[in-house]
Amino acid sequence: MTLPTFRTRITQLFGIKHPLLMGGMMYLSDASAVSAVVNAGAMGFITARSFRTVAEFRDELQQCKALTAGKPFGVNLTLSRRIGFDNSISDLLSTALAEGVRFYETAGVLPSEIIGPVHEAGGKLIHKCPRIRHALSAERLGVDAVALVGMDEGGHPGKNELSSFSQAAHAVGRVKIPLVIGGGIGHGRQIAAALAMGMDGVVIGSRFTVASEITAHENYKRRIVEVDEDCSTTALSSLGDTWRVLINDTVREVQRLESQGARKHEDFGDLIRGYLTKKHCYSRGEWQTGMISISSAAGFADAIEPAGYIIERLMRDAAAATERLASLRTIERPEAVFADGPAD
Repeated sequence: MTLPTFRTRITQLFGIKHPLLMGGMMYLSDASAVSAVVNAGAMGFITARSFRTVAEFRDELQQCKALTAGKPFGVNLTLSRRIGFDNSISDLLSTALAEGVRFYETAGVLPSEIIGPVHEAGGKLIHKCPRIRHALSAERLGVDAVALVGMDEGGHPGKNELSSFSQAAHAVGRVKIPLVIGGGIGHGRQIAAALAMGMDGVVIGSRFTVASEITAHENYKRRIVEVDEDCSTTALSSLGDTWRVLINDTVREVQRLESQGARKHEDFGDLIRGYLTKKHCYSRGEWQTGMISISSAAGFADAIEPAGYIIERLMRDAAAATERLASLRTIERPEAVFADGPAD
């Protein structure tokens, strides 16, 4: 089946058909999900931190290579200023490079120690940023592309309160390298709007949570199909660690503790630990338990279906939106505008 395609700097950079990236989603961006997106003509990134050991990570990379039949896929590496948090990054990166992975998505602090090895291996790196000034710093560092995300992003969008599209409008012309936008995007109309604005593509996460290849419990996916655009809320902003998540019992308790003055991560105990989400929500379908990263884009999900079908719908809707935009364009001759002569 022939799908509409858009040729941009990001499709050229990653050698993909569609200007669409599935960003790294903790625990969910595994070989099953990433290979499905890649095989459908987009780009996906296996989240390296999802695995307990380097050996497990290597096995997942090898499985993804088999599922994509050699098509390139990416790896997500999240970086932090927290002491000891990045101790495993070097091993994860060297493992991915040894397995032939050449596309990388980084998030968090600037990838100063990563960009060199990636480029030396002939790879490309896109860095996710919450502010334009961070994007410009990444550009000066030498990254190959930038993903600019707004406060409407599911997960950790940073401290910036601007929406994704507000930031994008300000970034055009200032960021010179390939630029994609992320945060709350889950419909082809938004893809068309981003391209019209000057973006090279989009980053999508939440919309893919209902893909049949996503290894999450069916009860959770059915919940996402049920929700609308008001499905998410934020917490931990007072700690400088804003987190946009699905509205459920866990986040309500976190918000309650925060309102009572909790200001350290340890004050929240296990409530904000990732394994709680993995164990209860993703594995058992208990969506009321865990801080479950999600954005309003989940409101566009209306069925549990293969990732390829989701991408097909996104791109067809994007094409329809661009055609509508073209149909609205008119060209008026000056004499028609100033029928009685130019205004004084």
